[in-house]
Amino acid sequence: MDGTARIALSAAATELLRLLREQHGPLMFHQSGGCCDGSAPMCYPAGEFRTGSSDVLLARLDVEGVPEPVDFWMSADQFERWQHTHLTVDVVPGRGSGFSLEAPEGVRFLIRSRLFTEEERAGLGG
Repeated sequence: MDGTARIALSAAATELLRLLREQHGPLMFHQSGGCCDGSAPMCYPAGEFRTGSSDVLLARLDVEGVPEPVDFWMSADQFERWQHTHLTVDVVPGRGSGFSLEAPEGVRFLIRSRLFTEEERAGLGG
């Protein structure tokens, strides 16, 4: 695919996704925009979180060692605020939401962001 990727994975996130895939099957992310844990990306078994017209599919992430893409969804209002940023899914020690699959592992996913460069913005199209 040509163009700018909106989302990347850190090495730690890639490793954790491989582990979670082995344990739970196909995966997906959703990031709402709520406060506290709601502002962190939540990892679910694919299809367990019901997405709708108020959600945007940002990427179908290819994860080395995972046979199918991991869809990354974000609420539309959150995307409105973050549409000019490149996001990196990372992992840090600590307890995240009890609803996200990584919680029992003693770590949590988080988003690191930076503004797109002019060249990257041009590559987004639209």
